[in-house]
Amino acid sequence: MATDADLIARRAAVTPRGISMATSLIADSSSGAVLRDPSGREVIDFGGGIGVMNVGHCQPKVVKAITDQANRLLHSCFQVATYEPYVALCEKLAEILPHVDVTKLAGDACTGHTKTMLVNTGAEAVENAIKIARQATNRSAVICFTDGFHGRSMMAMSLTSKFGYKIGCGPYAPEVYRLPFPNHYRYGDGLGEAQFVERELNRFRESLINTVAAEQVAAVILEPIQGEGGFVPAPLAYLQGLRELCDENGILLILDEVQSGFCRTGRWAAYEHYDILPDISTWAKSMGGGLPIGAVMGRSEIMDAARLGTIGGTYGGNPVSCAASLATIKLMEELNLNARATEIGNTMFARLRELQGRFPDYIGDVRGRGAMVGVELVNNGNPKSPATELTSRVLKASMLRDVLILRAGIHGNVIRFLMPLVISDQQLNDGLDIVTEEIAKAIQNP
Repeated sequence: MATDADLIARRAAVTPRGISMATSLIADSSSGAVLRDPSGREVIDFGGGIGVMNVGHCQPKVVKAITDQANRLLHSCFQVATYEPYVALCEKLAEILPHVDVTKLAGDACTGHTKTMLVNTGAEAVENAIKIARQATNRSAVICFTDGFHGRSMMAMSLTSKFGYKIGCGPYAPEVYRLPFPNHYRYGDGLGEAQFVERELNRFRESLINTVAAEQVAAVILEPIQGEGGFVPAPLAYLQGLRELCDENGILLILDEVQSGFCRTGRWAAYEHYDILPDISTWAKSMGGGLPIGAVMGRSEIMDAARLGTIGGTYGGNPVSCAASLATIKLMEELNLNARATEIGNTMFARLRELQGRFPDYIGDVRGRGAMVGVELVNNGNPKSPATELTSRVLKASMLRDVLILRAGIHGNVIRFLMPLVISDQQLNDGLDIVTEEIAKAIQNP
């Protein structure tokens, strides 16, 4: 009989080593917030397929929508033959994520002022967002931020900060300029948040003088809450100030919501916490309920600036993926997963901050919004001394006790929580019991 080790060996024989392997778990089946291996072993999933499974694994209504659509139409290419699921999904996205101030518009007219193109992945969404921004502004430069992650394709990789994702892949795309992300925990230098924000906004202003001219900048792109960078939320005043600076200089603001969108933070979009609107936004992961799909959204006059034929793709907005996305969004509404994410977050913050109080020299920060929570592990209370090895031990020990958790952060020292939002209270607390116990043991037994 074949073993797990046999499959891992087969994997190694036929797939390139550049594809990382976070765990040795063999996933054979799943449901809700649980993964099962071929032996039937159940693992509580605190990773959610890297933030994909907000509605849970193998939701029956999503599965039915997939099978129903597969029996009707698998593919035609939207540029060749129009099909209803693509249009219906764009209409739904404009309804829940309008990129205009709906209070200033009458009735449903607001949906006509937000337009969407569908793609396959978050990286593809980012690539197209940059293309659209450049065409809309007739400018070429793009400003991004340290610790940001936007994908592994050429422009997305150039925007991505972590060298490990792109080393040896250059030359990178030109006209990309990077500024420090406003990480108050790590780079606050003793300043209060208001002073820190003003310093960082001044840094941005100066960059338009000494780094790249404002009239050359098409767009600024950032994650409202960094994902791979360590679940770091941008300060409220910073993102609001950045919005104003973009407006003053004719620069488009692109918000990458690939990991933070679709109820993860307790809102459809993380940017809703900031009381701002982006000019363009990018989406993927949980919008498909497990199937590959992404989106670029923006104000109609910006989206319509793309020249005919310069955007699109063979599989973008595949009808089966569109059907899965529509069923997923409907489930999110029916189950009120925005409220559930807030409940999950409240439980996690309470449990993890209590642990931080016990071990302040090692648990440097507990942060995030809703059910997008990160725990940064450090040495001697120093934000600039990452406890990477300690983090690895916690991940491995938790996996041995049937809880899957993932890491993040430029140094791999942030434990990130992305459990399905349909997780039960029992599963949530059982999983947290194990993770917090393993953090404590790793700290107490170095």
